[in-house]
Amino acid sequence: MSAAQNQPAPLGPLAGVGLRAPHYDHFVGGDDLPQVGWVEVHAENYFEPGGIRRQVLLEVAQRYPVSLHGVALSLGSAEGLDPNHLDRLAALAADVCPVLVSEHLAWSRADGIYYNDLLPLPLTEETLDVVSANVERTQARLGRPILVENPSGYMHMEGATLEEAAFLSRLVARTGCGLLVDINNLYVSAFNLGVDADAWLDAVPSTAVGEIHLAGHAREEAGDSVQLIDTHGAPVAEAVWNLYARAIDRLRPRPTLIEWDSALPPLEILLAEAAKAQALLDVA
Repeated sequence: MSAAQNQPAPLGPLAGVGLRAPHYDHFVGGDDLPQVGWVEVHAENYFEPGGIRRQVLLEVAQRYPVSLHGVALSLGSAEGLDPNHLDRLAALAADVCPVLVSEHLAWSRADGIYYNDLLPLPLTEETLDVVSANVERTQARLGRPILVENPSGYMHMEGATLEEAAFLSRLVARTGCGLLVDINNLYVSAFNLGVDADAWLDAVPSTAVGEIHLAGHAREEAGDSVQLIDTHGAPVAEAVWNLYARAIDRLRPRPTLIEWDSALPPLEILLAEAAKAQALLDVA
């Protein structure tokens, strides 16, 4: 079942950056605006209708296309969605008119308690039923399709019966949602869990991909064990750039976000990363 089409014109293959509070002054109150195609925010930071953040976002939305990226809707919650959370997301989307709305293939809420993390799901038929129902409810409330993001993987989930790419493909077919392909998450999962990243890119429906994320990661070593951690706190690694180039060859150029949340650098560094992504998009 597809959600009603109730959204602005599609965003072209442009590079964007995450809008974070330390950089607000660059995006409001002047004519010398950063040269970037679009911006994305974490939706929950802007739920308060009378807050200064909401005011800033509304002003920025007059100048740039804005994407809303949720981090706590908890699409994987077996108890269903929090109706208050969904209502606040819908109110924000009505105010901002975002070009894209996205969430994670994860859960973060159980028994009314929110956990400050994106927790993994066992990919099974039962989980597919749960996530599909929650995606459909979200899309019905918003009146538009959403994008669902692939997570970074750190452990093999006991009881899983579906590969991630197959799970996401079936989710798209059942709900009419789109996909947000996080290339850094895919690279991290490939390193940590042995996922074949190229086969993953070949397996997901390219026409469903509405956005791509790029971010930095950290390498952690404990004895002979090495694991990559998705930190959003460093430049995009060269190996991730290489995977990105292969991704836009397979999936075609898509709106691409530089996602940087911790150890936030000066805006110029984010813009330079976005310019690198834009150059690859233009070539592709």
